[in-house]
Amino acid sequence: MTEHDVLVGFRLRLFTLAEELGNVSAACRAMGVDRSTYYRLKKKVDRWGLEALRVRERRRPRMPNEIGPHLEQRIVAFALGHPGLGPRRISAELARDKWGGLRISEHGVWRVLCRVGLNTRSKRLALIARHQDRYERKPDSPPPERHIDASEPGEKVQLDCFFVGRLSGTKGSVWQYTAIDVASAYAWAELRTSERNPRARHTRELLHRVASELKAAGWKLQEVGTDNGSEFRSREFGDEVKRLGARQRFIKAGRPNSNGCVERLQLTILEECWRPAFARSLVPKSTALQRDLDEYLNTYNYDRAHTGRLTNGRLPADIVFGARKTRPVR
Repeated sequence: MTEHDVLVGFRLRLFTLAEELGNVSAACRAMGVDRSTYYRLKKKVDRWGLEALRVRERRRPRMPNEIGPHLEQRIVAFALGHPGLGPRRISAELARDKWGGLRISEHGVWRVLCRVGLNTRSKRLALIARHQDRYERKPDSPPPERHIDASEPGEKVQLDCFFVGRLSGTKGSVWQYTAIDVASAYAWAELRTSERNPRARHTRELLHRVASELKAAGWKLQEVGTDNGSEFRSREFGDEVKRLGARQRFIKAGRPNSNGCVERLQLTILEECWRPAFARSLVPKSTALQRDLDEYLNTYNYDRAHTGRLTNGRLPADIVFGARKTRPVR
């Protein structure tokens, strides 16, 4: 139903109500219409019938300075071909015989670019950058792989820190120290308190725990992936990595997807553990949150089917510890 149909139905209801009540003023008050509007429409109805209540179909007038779709395409194409030029330069260049002598004002160019969302140089450059790989790659070549692969537990372990907050009765900031094995999605997480930033001592302790539990299950820690935080750049953490016989891989600055497994794990813990825990507690305590985290990780590792590309519906504990599902002793 269009707006015209709604308007015609409203007018018909006005005339029907006036006939039922036998009072034009009462019908106009009920419908919220001025009586002069009713009598103006009634004069047309008496002359041409109820068809006069329909809205006259009018063609949208074409303004003298209206920019047609063909000219708009030319402006957008030129702006993308020369993303560094502003509306004034684009208008001046299009007016040259070299580009067809198109007479369009700089304000008209600006309105066209605003309409398509390309009114700034940064937006035009960003659009070109997003499609650059598509044009440079051959049509028959497969898309590049963007996955982190690992064939066995311990081959790649990623670590990161997540700020939980400042809790009542706790001095300093509460941080979540998180680790995940890429091949099995087996997760480790602990809550620690520090004055402000994460501490290298806590990351070293978590790394030692991860290596010990993997060794107890028959696997060796081979590679540790971290970001460039001071808690991972410290000599204390680096010496622990070397002592365990592993190598440390730092992600590129501004590329958190290189550490995507542990980033995704922290988002999952936030959605499935912390938000329900904070919703249940008016004043959450660190001890209660650690208990909630331990219970959640127990479910995550031992009783939660994972649908990831590598786990493929298996439990992380089945991959790391086999059918025994040996629970490590802390």
